[in-house]
Amino acid sequence: MHPGPLNLITDVPGLRVGHATDERSQSGVTTLFGDLPLVAGVDVRGGAPGVRETDTLAPEALVGHAHAIVLAGGSVFGLAAADGVATALSDAGVGLHLMAHTRAIPIVPAAVLHDLGGAGDKSWTESPYRDLGSATFGSATRRFALGAVGAGRGARAGQEIGGLGSASLDLGDGLVVGALVAVNSIGSVYLPDGRTFHAWPYEIDAEFGGHRPTPTMAALINPAPPESRLGDLAPPQPGTSTVIAIVATSAALSRADCRRIAVMAHDGIARAVRPSHTPFDGDTVFAVATGATGADGTARPALVARLGSAAADCLARAIARGVHEAQRGR
Repeated sequence: MHPGPLNLITDVPGLRVGHATDERSQSGVTTLFGDLPLVAGVDVRGGAPGVRETDTLAPEALVGHAHAIVLAGGSVFGLAAADGVATALSDAGVGLHLMAHTRAIPIVPAAVLHDLGGAGDKSWTESPYRDLGSATFGSATRRFALGAVGAGRGARAGQEIGGLGSASLDLGDGLVVGALVAVNSIGSVYLPDGRTFHAWPYEIDAEFGGHRPTPTMAALINPAPPESRLGDLAPPQPGTSTVIAIVATSAALSRADCRRIAVMAHDGIARAVRPSHTPFDGDTVFAVATGATGADGTARPALVARLGSAAADCLARAIARGVHEAQRGR
């Protein structure tokens, strides 16, 4: 197995990603768009999530698909980015058409991270996030930047700069899996040496630096690594940190399948960030399927398990890659 040609979530056919970054406030928005409506599911593991329209993706809900998924900074104010995306999509005629001669109604789930305490001017009286969300529609493309951009612009990963990351994996036979993530974790992405990523066993072709732990590294079982932010916050404030992500596959899946893949993909966060899924995080993973390749009958659960495992590996790699690219851009 190897990455797709771009090593981005857009190696999954039918996907595009748009960024909009506000350098004044040092925050931004990143949106995943589908050429067609995306079968989608979601799993929320953090204790303090900031989300929109996650219940719409429940297996028992009526619609169960999305026209775009938004990742944004700005905490609760960042949820307005989904309004901007929804308006831009509707203006383009994308969305549900419940009655003739009415506006299209796009389904745009979203998750946000808290970057209000970081650098940048946050004194705005009117949130910039609606306009930032709208701008991601015009900037969406298959090839996009990583690091301190879009939703990752003001992110932190433990004591270090966070960022926006992505990775992909080609499983063969037309099956491609990808991940897109904004890393703003309270936990650390590094081993105690401060340079080797927790995700190092999953790295491909030195995509996030190629560092490896020394044989004598002894502090790996420390439950709260000193390079995390747990020791800095007294006490940590709920909602101040999170890893928000999207995993995608080219397979033809149901909403229930997508939710199971989102559940499994959370393992990627746990592999790459220590600690993760705390009461203070808003860790949320969306999973989408573009529907090009599938399996039926008894083969289907095995396919879902394989895709979920690959999605977790991709997400671990994307987390390390996002932080690595942000560090390179300092």
